[in-house]
Amino acid sequence: MQDLDVNEITEAVIAQMATTPDPRLKEIMEAAVRHLHAFAREVNLTPDEWLKGIAFMTAVGQACTPYRQEFILFSDVIGLSRLVNVMHDAKGREATGTETSLLGPFFREKAPEIGLGDSLAKVAHGPEIVIYGQVTDADGTPVPNAEMDVWQTNAEGMYDLQAHDPSVMDMRGRLRCDAEGRFHFRTVKPLGYSIPMDGPVGELVRNQARHGFRPAHIHILVAAPGHRELVTALYFADDRHVDSDTVFGVSQSLVIDPKTGLADAPRADLPAIRYDFVMSRDTDGSGGRVGSDPSKLVPAGRVGSDPSNLMPAG
Repeated sequence: MQDLDVNEITEAVIAQMATTPDPRLKEIMEAAVRHLHAFAREVNLTPDEWLKGIAFMTAVGQACTPYRQEFILFSDVIGLSRLVNVMHDAKGREATGTETSLLGPFFREKAPEIGLGDSLAKVAHGPEIVIYGQVTDADGTPVPNAEMDVWQTNAEGMYDLQAHDPSVMDMRGRLRCDAEGRFHFRTVKPLGYSIPMDGPVGELVRNQARHGFRPAHIHILVAAPGHRELVTALYFADDRHVDSDTVFGVSQSLVIDPKTGLADAPRADLPAIRYDFVMSRDTDGSGGRVGSDPSKLVPAGRVGSDPSNLMPAG
């Protein structure tokens, strides 16, 4: 037995974890302990602050349901999701490949299939736009029959999971490009929106005096054999929060502006966006997706709880 001071405790913990058989788990946990202990020493963490932090993390977990991923939201607002995304890109995205963006907490597997030219909107109403373009590889060769998942908010700034019963899917769809990688679909122009502010993450954002808004955008996931999944989003230039996205997802190359009168637009009567997606080769089998359908991350039986009942006063 030994007496441990504020520095020796770190080495004692790492020494006890030294028998970890999985080398990657050992590396990650050693680094996590070193950084967490250094953080506690740097800010001189008090017992009351430590307990408030534990209460916050508990509330974040208890707010998660098969349709709401509060931990992904937390990761988003502190920039960790974006950091992981950028690091993942650096290892596999080719130089000419389309920049990626966040999958976000509202992605859902098995969206309804739609045909080329169809609309994402089944329930929502609002001004329509058409989005079209082509999917190619990094050399400019068309990628035939690429699969595309698209999802977004409605014209009131709400995802289907917020606006309807979870059984209703709206403003999302799956389509297949043609043999030349071409695609086009119609949709309702989305509205920028606030992240969910009724849970512990929203409370944190309010306490930081942040606006909590995401600019209007459309999520797009493109998949094809032999290529990394492309997870990205298109952001509307006229949104007032396009330069201050609360989850740091915007890149300049992904900012778009609907236009009328485009010569090759499939619908001359609608404002149109042409955007061509460039896929990178999947050379190491690592895929390209950073994130998950929330239903894949919650154990069966979890129904969640009202986070407001779980946070300590103050």
